[in-house]
Amino acid sequence: MDVKTLSELLKGTIDPTLRNEAEKKLAEVHKIIGFGPILLQVVMSNEVELPVRQAAVIYLKNMVSGSWVDREPDTPGAPVPFSVHEQDRALIRDNVVDAVVLAPDIIRIQLAVCVSQIVKHDFPGRWPQIVDKVSIYLQNPDPSGWLGALLCLYQLVKNYEYKKSEERGPLREAMNLLLPQLYGIITQLMPDESQQAVSVQKQILKIYFALTQYVLPLDLITKEVFSQWMEVLRVIAESDVPAHTLQVDEEERPQLIWWKRKKWALHTLTRLFERYGSPGSVTKEYKEFSEWYLKTFSGGIIASMLKNLDQFRQKVYVSPRVMQQALNYINTSIYHAHSWKLIKPHMLQIIQDIVFPLMSYSESDAELWDTDPYEYIRIKFDIFEDFVSPVTAAQTLLHSACKKRKEMLQKTMNLLLAIIQTAGTTPSQKDGALHMIGTMADILLKKPVYKEQMEKFLVEIVFTEFNSPHGHLRARACWVLHYFSDVKYKNEQVLAEAFRLTVNSLLHDKEPPVKVEAAIAVQMMLSSKGESARKYLEPQIREITLELLKIIRETENDDLTSVMQKIVCTYTEQLVPVAVDICQHLVGTFAQVLESADAGDEKAITAMGLLNTMETILAVMEDRPEVHAALEPVILQAIHHIFTNSIMEFYEEAMSLSCDLTTKHISQDMWKMLEVMYTVFQRDGFDYFSDMMPALHNYITVDTKAFLTSPDYMMAMYNMSKAMLEGDPGEDPECHAAKLLEVIILQCKGMNIDQVIPIFVELVLKRLTREVKTSELRTMCIQVIIAALFYNPALLLDTLDKIQIPGMPGGVFGHFVQQWIHDTDCFIGLHDRKLCVLGLVHLMQMPDNQAVAGHAAQLVPSALLLFDGLKRAYAARNEDESSEEGDSDEEGIDSELLDSDEDEIDDEGQAYLESLQEKVNKASTGSGFTVKASIEDEESDSDSEDDYDGCEETSLEAYTTPLDEDDCPVDEYNIFKDVLGAIQGSNPTWYGQLTSHLTEVQGKALGEVITLANQRVAAKESKQIEEQGGYQFAQATVPGDFNCGAPTTSPFGK
Repeated sequence: MDVKTLSELLKGTIDPTLRNEAEKKLAEVHKIIGFGPILLQVVMSNEVELPVRQAAVIYLKNMVSGSWVDREPDTPGAPVPFSVHEQDRALIRDNVVDAVVLAPDIIRIQLAVCVSQIVKHDFPGRWPQIVDKVSIYLQNPDPSGWLGALLCLYQLVKNYEYKKSEERGPLREAMNLLLPQLYGIITQLMPDESQQAVSVQKQILKIYFALTQYVLPLDLITKEVFSQWMEVLRVIAESDVPAHTLQVDEEERPQLIWWKRKKWALHTLTRLFERYGSPGSVTKEYKEFSEWYLKTFSGGIIASMLKNLDQFRQKVYVSPRVMQQALNYINTSIYHAHSWKLIKPHMLQIIQDIVFPLMSYSESDAELWDTDPYEYIRIKFDIFEDFVSPVTAAQTLLHSACKKRKEMLQKTMNLLLAIIQTAGTTPSQKDGALHMIGTMADILLKKPVYKEQMEKFLVEIVFTEFNSPHGHLRARACWVLHYFSDVKYKNEQVLAEAFRLTVNSLLHDKEPPVKVEAAIAVQMMLSSKGESARKYLEPQIREITLELLKIIRETENDDLTSVMQKIVCTYTEQLVPVAVDICQHLVGTFAQVLESADAGDEKAITAMGLLNTMETILAVMEDRPEVHAALEPVILQAIHHIFTNSIMEFYEEAMSLSCDLTTKHISQDMWKMLEVMYTVFQRDGFDYFSDMMPALHNYITVDTKAFLTSPDYMMAMYNMSKAMLEGDPGEDPECHAAKLLEVIILQCKGMNIDQVIPIFVELVLKRLTREVKTSELRTMCIQVIIAALFYNPALLLDTLDKIQIPGMPGGVFGHFVQQWIHDTDCFIGLHDRKLCVLGLVHLMQMPDNQAVAGHAAQLVPSALLLFDGLKRAYAARNEDESSEEGDSDEEGIDSELLDSDEDEIDDEGQAYLESLQEKVNKASTGSGFTVKASIEDEESDSDSEDDYDGCEETSLEAYTTPLDEDDCPVDEYNIFKDVLGAIQGSNPTWYGQLTSHLTEVQGKALGEVITLANQRVAAKESKQIEEQGGYQFAQATVPGDFNCGAPTTSPFGK
């Protein structure tokens, strides 16, 4: 195939009439050796039409992204997936940098993705030449090749951006050569304001940012080199943008290359200051550097930032992102005595002339409110907007200054109250002042001087704005009540009025943004005031709920779904008659959100909120079976929609709703849903097995008889577990799969599922023969076999006798027992230890089994280790957790103030990060296991009882079985005591083998277990007599001190 033929084929893919035929032909030829390099030639050829080159570069990008590396077959015996031949890969590597340099922008962007993928897989091993290639272009005095070469270098640096220092060796070597070249080019070009020169400068700044934003390589960037780059950044940060840019429409100016260059300079400076220049909050390797940074650069850089802010003050245009970064830099400066001294004289002026205008209602706000109020709401509540908004940066700066520096709060409040109380204040300025006061609500409510006056402030200043002719001030009044929801009202009438005004705005205001703010204020006030506030909404609760549903549908605002959840939880009783209508409305809105054309991230968040609200309704109606039953078909509409259309981002919520619909009863429709879930799993749900697990657990345990009526249900569970344990989903989903098998065995004990025990056991045994990285998965697989032993010991032994596993000579059972005993200390939590003890008791009853006899001396010590853990786990579970102490809401705020010569130091946070890093390093080099996911107190010796955390059980403990029920007749303590006592009487020799090796400490521990067993019996009997209305008797005294070193004496008495 040549360039011309391939060009014609690609041209066919653009023509709708020829597309199918062309794509079919491409699918046939793309695997032929030589195809990739010819495709790249088409991309590079100036003689080929641009649309065809675009089609070629997209095909190339997809091929490099999906087929660059050799891959294993998906399943054994399946064909090997296609990958680009090494001969072709070498030719593409040799030419791709030249292609990027020569390509027009529209092609260059796609080629950069190819470079990124190739670097990821082939650098430095197969492609060290990229560094020299880039270097040659950068050395060339012709600047036309610089931008493309820099774009390639950017892909290289991005691949290492978030890697740890020790993984950055190849990057460090490359930058040793290239960083001085970058510095040479940027210093040469800085005086040049042409678009081409500024584009190159911006690309160099992006490379420098990616190089330094996570790790600052001090061996590569010495203090001298760092200082040179800081000067570059400073000069760009305070350089003026050419006057001709003012001719461009204001909305489009931030996209101009001059503002982008400036943004990257400020972004880099802010990042360097936060991460490496802030003493007290840097890791130890940057401690000395941070002190040097603060003293060396604060003056010059703060002056640059103030220059940008001053331009804004003088009404000269400054782009929003430059404002945001300048404010962020000043914000960090507040926390350090050295930099605070430099900004302190300017701070009040910054608040008055920069923060105040930014936080006031602007002309562009007014225009958007009037033309598209729903878009206004979307932007104001967009969390992604907060990351880049100068308004959010201004709020943060205001809060930091007033919280951390003395006198700032008082001076600021004097300024704001003066603005509010001055007759000539505009509505926009009043909005700004209220916005600023609300931002400081948490600080003000901890200061007695302001706290005492807050009720008066709300009545005299905020309440009056509910009647303002300006919609934005009515919305602001609601917003202020939201932020001051924790005010302690002395006069209950004032609280009642606050609710009345807010509810009135929600129900009767004509402006959507006011309704939204009112709804959120209602939620916050309800949350803060608790039970005492219920009465204020109750008379109108239906009206409020229906209005809320309407606004949710109109605005598709995610925050409102949280309001709905609060209302449903607070007024459950009152909403029972309309619960189905509410859900029907939510399902309708959910469908609308999914259908809307621009389904971006916000839409996904809103849709998720709607599903979570449905879940809340199900949860609060759980004890009303008739309501639950009526809700089920409505909610199933949403679940079916998600599953049948493979809308994967909502699978988690759909699984969760399926779980809620099967918690107490399983209808015929929900049994059909199990079939749907199984189909979803087979089609595309492999990654969602852990999310399915709670619903699957319900199907097995809520109606076990119905579950066993169809073998298909059992086989679906087995096939899903098999797919997990034979696939490679990661060990956590594999643990869930093994747990599912264990739950089935324990749930169905006595219900004759003998036929599945062999396939369950064989499945986990096979998994144990492959590499297992964590003790969690190993013990979970062992637990399935222990459950089978508990289900029917003879059946298990018979099963294991028939299984042949390579590398296990002398029988599988012996290997299993050996691994089990070895891993006894890895069983954690109540359930796992209890089952393990019950399993050991079965082994203790097999004196004639050779494999068991070989471990006789370890059985009782293993059980004692488990009982020790059980004692602590039971104690932790029974502990009363209601020891919450109310904090005074005034304490701590003054202690957070810093004197002018004080720094904010985050020693604890830093020490924690460092200790965490050490642990990760130790764990990854230590045991040959990957870092274990056990929950221990990170700072302490995990064997120390004092630091024992009763919550050590894994999340799998939530999947209960009959053994975990409170009234479970199977008590591991008593069974162990009775069996050991019976062995002593019937087989003294075996009893001797079991107990004669016990140490004095173990003997004492055995005595304590027997004592505890007797106490548990007494406690149970006492409880039963109490429940029957009888008397409560004194507990019998049980001897507590035994010598268990030899078989002649016994802890069981005569």
